[in-house]
Amino acid sequence: MSNWFGRAALSTYKWAGFALFPGLVVYLAMRTAKGKEDAARRRERFGRPTQERPSGPLVWFHAASVGETTAVLPLMREIRNRGIQVILTTGTVTSAAVARDRAPDGVIHQYVPLDIKPAVSRFLDYWKPDAAIIAESEIWPVTVMELGARHIPQILVNGRLSDKSFALWKRLSSLSEELFRNFALVIAQSEEDGIRYTALGALPVLVSGNLKGDNDEPPYNPEDLEHYRQQIAGRHTWAAISTFEGEEEMAGRIHQRLKRKNNQLTVIVPRHPERADEIQKKLEAMGLDVARRSHGDAVTRSTDILLGDTIGEMGLYLNLTDIVFVGRSMHAEGGQNPLEPAMIGCAVLSGGKVQNFRDAYQRLAKNGGAKIVRDEDMLAKGVHYLMNNDEVRHKMINAGLDTVQQMRGALEATLKGLAPYINPLVVKSYLDNKE
Repeated sequence: MSNWFGRAALSTYKWAGFALFPGLVVYLAMRTAKGKEDAARRRERFGRPTQERPSGPLVWFHAASVGETTAVLPLMREIRNRGIQVILTTGTVTSAAVARDRAPDGVIHQYVPLDIKPAVSRFLDYWKPDAAIIAESEIWPVTVMELGARHIPQILVNGRLSDKSFALWKRLSSLSEELFRNFALVIAQSEEDGIRYTALGALPVLVSGNLKGDNDEPPYNPEDLEHYRQQIAGRHTWAAISTFEGEEEMAGRIHQRLKRKNNQLTVIVPRHPERADEIQKKLEAMGLDVARRSHGDAVTRSTDILLGDTIGEMGLYLNLTDIVFVGRSMHAEGGQNPLEPAMIGCAVLSGGKVQNFRDAYQRLAKNGGAKIVRDEDMLAKGVHYLMNNDEVRHKMINAGLDTVQQMRGALEATLKGLAPYINPLVVKSYLDNKE
């Protein structure tokens, strides 16, 4: 393929957005009905602001979902501490809740505009960002091209490319070259990610490590934690977190298998809490007694499952146990972030489909902080073994804590890479405030 083909493909994509606009309106309405969009703020998806733009230089952060949002929280805090305004866009109601509860003071949240020219142009015309910082792998062609046309520096931070995404971009090499040449800088998570971005036409590319390693521990309410600990009253516990369809029922079967031996409480935290009704029905059909956090249900001696169906309380759930299975790794692919449970002091178990977090899992597994299990039977045996072998469990926990400590430093490296784009805005903010 040629560059001409890439430009033609992008032009076709842009014009297709106009043609598909009525369908997108219907699509958003359907998502709203399912609770996947915020009805009161749906206009933001068309680039229409619901807050005022503050005066002074402004950096636009975009993070697709919860994981990306938490990854850039410390980076946004550093930018705000330098006197620069920050707007954060995300694409899900769960990430919006995380932004509301955990974003640094002064950060404005909006839902990301649809990747169609009218919405993106309206957003950029109003907010007039001085730079755009995009988290991990969120590449939207119209947005990238519009930022490029306006000569707004755009930087990809904590960049990662899964095997599947890299293979797709390689097949569309002319298109990827047209897109990635618009980036002023790509800061990748790992050496392998850096090599992949370079192969796709991104220049320059730096490697920082994973920003998730510099995150603070997820917060929790100490009173809620003590409340549940009293109700659990010394029972063994384990948790299956960030689960996808099929993994909740798997956790339920493992609970049944181990209950007579361990009398444990199983904590299940689905990646998408809106699935809670469906999950509860399936678990109760298995004969399990389910208590739901969102309903305020008490955990009694007969409770089998505590269903963590709330947003922004991962810190609470992780502090209830020290054995964690991280989902989207057995019945779904890609994996989820294992660093949060490791930094809180949990022994980490996972299925093998963790390509989106390969580097983190490789480091944890190499140091003994995580174990990869091949199937449900191996997971059940691993949970039982860790529950009944304190020395081995504590060794895994300490190895995980050490690994997270070793992985810190990505924030400092990222800030160093961003300096040529951020420092002029610091000077501008200072001069504006002096006037």
